Amino acid sequence: MLKSTIRLTSVVAAHTTAPSAAAAATAAAARSFHTSPQSSKQNNKIYSTADVPAVSGVPHLLTDNDLSPKQLSDIIQSACLFKHQAKVLGQPSGAPLAGKTMALMFSKRSTRTRVATETAVAYLGGHAMFLGSQDIQLGVNESLLDTSKVVSSMVDGIMARVGAHSEIETLAKYSTVPIINALSDLYHPTQILADLMTLHELYTPSGSDPHTTTPTSTLKNLRLAWVGDGNNILHSLMLQLPKVGMHITMATPKGYEPNAEILKQAQKNAKVHGTDLEIYHDPKDALRNADIIVTDTWISMGQEEEKKQRVASFAGYQLTTDLIEQSGANADWKFLHCLPRKQEEVTDDVFYSPRSHVFQEAENRKWTILACINQLLVKKGF
Repeated sequence: MLKSTIRLTSVVAAHTTAPSAAAAATAAAARSFHTSPQSSKQNNKIYSTADVPAVSGVPHLLTDNDLSPKQLSDIIQSACLFKHQAKVLGQPSGAPLAGKTMALMFSKRSTRTRVATETAVAYLGGHAMFLGSQDIQLGVNESLLDTSKVVSSMVDGIMARVGAHSEIETLAKYSTVPIINALSDLYHPTQILADLMTLHELYTPSGSDPHTTTPTSTLKNLRLAWVGDGNNILHSLMLQLPKVGMHITMATPKGYEPNAEILKQAQKNAKVHGTDLEIYHDPKDALRNADIIVTDTWISMGQEEEKKQRVASFAGYQLTTDLIEQSGANADWKFLHCLPRKQEEVTDDVFYSPRSHVFQEAENRKWTILACINQLLVKKGF
């Protein structure tokens, strides 16, 4: 059993990592991350060797380190307010993005992220332009540098869903407009914002409103258990949960642990915020005393050739009601999954139970992405 526990209390820093340190950590993580043989193929990729100056002063959301605890809390409350205004009060947004366009540059397929972004931009009065891998050059036959400079000269913001995290770093380096990470192999920050919004709604006391209550007051000291692959979702959870005072315990099969550099950053975050971070190889150890239980696909996009090996490696990791209750999870445990879901990951008796909040979580992708777009494109920064 591998276990790493952080139980230290200290003052919450205004920023988890200074911008320069965060950039260095991200670069190091990207260098050390090992993709599967399938996902590392770079067929027909075009790279620029020119010494082109980077664009500075443009706000982006590329990793979870880009958000301070206060910024994270503000986004969640803003998302709750947008949802309340639209669904309860029926108020229009005032169309602050009228006449503006956001490009969705997606090299991977998407359901929730694409629908969430397009409807969010429309709610704000703007136009969303979907640019898939079959529509434009995304590093194929044209460098990412050139693509970034061209696209950013014609739009007002970019939502980018890429393979290697280095690709979105290149796009952001030369973009003249804000870029939001819609998924990379290392991070999925907008997904975890939706997770935290969902939990904030669930744990807001009766009689209070989520948009007027701070997430740190509702989520502090809750324990989230992760059972599954050490992937980008887990990376983002590890980095964001300490900022709202949540503990995390995780179980992955041997050889499928989270990225070492990102784990190191997460341990620093946990130390700063006085939260626990525990790693195991037995799901029962991770599930003990859990308030929230989360899993994800065992086979991420680009890992299809590894399916047989991965399914065998994850034997015993399927979440069932019996496993969860026998492991000693708290009596009122709740379940989340970013979707799409396969039955080998979690059985129907958990996924479709009253304890499952996966569809509320999916809807909240819209409201949290909307809050991020509003912050970057309307308010011009976090």
